[in-house]
Amino acid sequence: MTKPPAGLSTKAIHGHPHPKSVSDPVVSPIYQSSTFTNPIGSPEGVLYTRYGNNPNQLAIGERLAALEGAEGAIFLGSGMGATAMAHLAVLHPGDHLLSSDWIYGGTRRLFNEEFHRLGIDVSYVDPSDPRNWRRQLKKHSRAVFVEIVTNPLMRVVDIDYLATFCRELGISLLVDSTFSTPINCRPLEHGADIVIHSATKYLNGHSDVIAGAVASDQPVIDEVRRLMTVWGPAIDPHQAWLVERGLKTLSVRMERHNTNGITFASWAADHPAVEQVWYPGLEQHPDYEVGTQTLDGFGGMVGLELKGGADAARSVLEGLRLVTHAPSLGGTETLVSMPRFTSHSALSDEELKEQGIADGLMRVSLGIEDVEDIIADFETAFEQLRS
Repeated sequence: MTKPPAGLSTKAIHGHPHPKSVSDPVVSPIYQSSTFTNPIGSPEGVLYTRYGNNPNQLAIGERLAALEGAEGAIFLGSGMGATAMAHLAVLHPGDHLLSSDWIYGGTRRLFNEEFHRLGIDVSYVDPSDPRNWRRQLKKHSRAVFVEIVTNPLMRVVDIDYLATFCRELGISLLVDSTFSTPINCRPLEHGADIVIHSATKYLNGHSDVIAGAVASDQPVIDEVRRLMTVWGPAIDPHQAWLVERGLKTLSVRMERHNTNGITFASWAADHPAVEQVWYPGLEQHPDYEVGTQTLDGFGGMVGLELKGGADAARSVLEGLRLVTHAPSLGGTETLVSMPRFTSHSALSDEELKEQGIADGLMRVSLGIEDVEDIIADFETAFEQLRS
């Protein structure tokens, strides 16, 4: 019997390999069909793309499950769709969710607007002190949600502590692992119950797909699939095919993202124009210790706080030529954005201050270009500040 592959790169390329017949395509074809010939006299084996069981959809689900060490995984039409369906798989009206206060603005809007409308109570916890989780606990608490590496300050949440906390209480731990990917962290190995990804980012890696994913035990994935069938956020076959293509290079891309991230962050930390660098691979980062214990790599996301505030940031953005000013992240190209105008634009000035998001904070998603060229582009832009 052939031993299943153990390496992450091998899993990303092959999933669970099976024997191939003569003339089988090396690259999966795109099954651009909404429906398939059904069996007669039985509902079993019915393939329908809205059900998420198109061959392209199933292929990437199997691939991610292998990478995360999960019983199953399913891809949806967006990261927000994945976040919504994952939570609704374990929460019901009258339940209480404990959420990290350090989360993406779109997720906060989902919790505040839609979950409130559905009768799900949400409390926000400052994860910097583990005791805060217990202080916010309620009798009807049923789940905890965190981003393991947060947006935009790259804080690292101690999911080992939270896994013990949740297991003690018999509640679910949901972890958004978009920034880390299964190459840098596999939350299920740390005791999490459900892993969520915005596959738009690193899993696809080419800035040409909108998708999301959930990995967990099979009963949870079955419930997510049921909800997806009802609510409708299935991923398109062509999008699924693009994600599969992206997954094949995930491991090698993350190696370059990790290298570029630490190199760029170290350079920026010594630059006179920079007030503070937020990168968990730097010893001065507040979560360096928990990051080294939790992550296999520190990723390609860097927060830059400039000494000149918003005016300095605007000047730098205008001076960049190689680096693109655009939202999103995790692609092959380097992108830079200002979170107060994008991911956290819904927060008030006071809320931004409480979150530690300064006016001059820029979030840099290091691509896989030669890092010397990225640094040179920022250096040229920084020179405008001095002149």
